[in-house]
Amino acid sequence: MNTKLLSSHKSQEPESSVLYIVGTPIGNLNDLSFRAINILKNVSCIACEDTRQTKKIMNKFDISNNLIIFNKYNSFKKIPSIINDLNSGKSIALVSDAGMPGICDPGEDLIKSVKDNGFNVICVPGACAALTALVSSGFPSSKFIFEGFLSKKKSERKKLLLEISKNEKTTIFFESPKRLKRSLEELKEYCGGEREIQVFRELTKRFEEHIGNNIDEVITFFEDKTILGELTIVVKGIEKKTKDEDFDERELRKELNDLINAGLSVKEASKYLAKKNNLKKNLIYNLY
Repeated sequence: MNTKLLSSHKSQEPESSVLYIVGTPIGNLNDLSFRAINILKNVSCIACEDTRQTKKIMNKFDISNNLIIFNKYNSFKKIPSIINDLNSGKSIALVSDAGMPGICDPGEDLIKSVKDNGFNVICVPGACAALTALVSSGFPSSKFIFEGFLSKKKSERKKLLLEISKNEKTTIFFESPKRLKRSLEELKEYCGGEREIQVFRELTKRFEEHIGNNIDEVITFFEDKTILGELTIVVKGIEKKTKDEDFDERELRKELNDLINAGLSVKEASKYLAKKNNLKKNLIYNLY
């Protein structure tokens, strides 16, 4: 196991040849920490997604520094030059447009490459929309699943929605305004309209909203509205099932029908699947 001793004298930050992962506000600029301001002022340069967004922070806190664009369109071209800068002794801050770099952005590729090349990575923590929404929801938060943005691919999306429908842990994901209504309808299809859910819009901003108690309520709320702003969805997990309830009803029904279509009687197919899945025969028989 490789271990590195990182300096504990944070008053000396930034240190040379270090990549600083700097969390930025998700809405309210006053959430930027004193430590983050010091790093952004004094590193050799700042790698950012969009200079227009980062300059809002710089103007607010009178920060003057060099900016380099690092985003999903140029990340693999930029990584070698950033490694060279670290090798020459420069200190670099990595920021995203909002929140913690590396979450749903190409920062994770840079961080891995920097560590693979033997340089130190130090995180200056800040706001995170996923955690802000989670703790604001009132849903169980000791264990949770974060899914980023739902896949646009139909097969992957279907698989993920099915997983969410069965999760006992709270699930968090991001969604764009133009896809929110579609996602809500799909969640209703897989989870049922009574599943507890909250949608968070414009977290930490002036018009922050916490919407809904369940999927039906949220669908009704947004039905005739034009949706704007950043959205974070938190879905409460299902109650833990007993042993006899712990099965995938859709998949089991499909297997039952396949066996019947292959020539087995309902009784024979139910008996076979009951033994295979360690379930009571009548549970499966009643699916037919």
